[in-house]
Amino acid sequence: MASPNLSSAFLFTLLLSSFLVSPSFSELCNPQDKKVLLSIKQSLNNPYILASWKADTDCCDWYCVACDDTTHRITQLTIFDGTLSGQIPAAVGDLPYLQMIDLNRLSHVTGPIPSSLGKLQDLTFLRLSYLNLTGSIPSTLGMLSKLTLLDLSHNDLTGSIPNLLSRIPKLRYLGLDGNRLTGTIPESLKLLDGNLPYLVLSDNRLSGEVPASFRGVNFGYVDLAGNMLRGDGSVFFGANKTTEKINLSGNAFEFDLSRVEFQEGLIGLDLSHNRIFGSIPEGIVKLELESLNLSYNALCGKIPAGGQMQNFGYESYFHNRCLCGAPLESCK
Repeated sequence: MASPNLSSAFLFTLLLSSFLVSPSFSELCNPQDKKVLLSIKQSLNNPYILASWKADTDCCDWYCVACDDTTHRITQLTIFDGTLSGQIPAAVGDLPYLQMIDLNRLSHVTGPIPSSLGKLQDLTFLRLSYLNLTGSIPSTLGMLSKLTLLDLSHNDLTGSIPNLLSRIPKLRYLGLDGNRLTGTIPESLKLLDGNLPYLVLSDNRLSGEVPASFRGVNFGYVDLAGNMLRGDGSVFFGANKTTEKINLSGNAFEFDLSRVEFQEGLIGLDLSHNRIFGSIPEGIVKLELESLNLSYNALCGKIPAGGQMQNFGYESYFHNRCLCGAPLESCK
């Protein structure tokens, strides 16, 4: 018969080993979130960057994710510059407490943007940039009512800009640059009422005219460079606006620059490679410009003297119809 001391020692050893092998004894991570994350890892062929995602560890401690301190639900998924390949799994939409998704500079991530992301009602930040995503922008993204930043730049996305994006009431940054988007800029974007929204649509294949109603929108930053847009680009200017930078270069905009009233806070202006005519308004000398490019247009008249105007070189003004004055040749 075993001695009482031996039985006690055996029981203690059994309890200790049970504690050591039980991953859920002190785990904080929600078990459903953990299950979803493990399925995401499997869908991505178990990449090295997700090596810390192990079933016998607490997923709140895993690399590339973050948990809420109180609820212990997964709130962030951030992966950059890793050797990740494959498509974004639809299961990402099954992490209902996500507030941030940031997948950036992962050139082997391909395929479409999952429409399931539209289920993430707590999402405030969505960046899927410098990937190789294809297909169209899913209209379900318009259901993300808390989103403040949407950056889908530098992919291979096609199709048009969905009207439903205008239903995101707090959107402050819309970055769709560096894709192959076609069609016109939706007039519905005038409904964005975020705090000075950034509109970055450069280097696509957008065409048509900018909506005239944009004259009443106070964008904080506008970049439409490198498209096939035409018509009146002066809608982005106005004395009552607070836009800091405007880049309309590389399009076919055609308007009289002499009639433009510049906003006082404008610090960057690129109107190069368009069909803009008229003269440069004298009011431009009041601006604290850090960058200026008016080249390759049909401008005439004397370059206003003063302010920052003579601090920019010849290349900021050349290839116009009949501009003159420093830094170009003197007016005759």
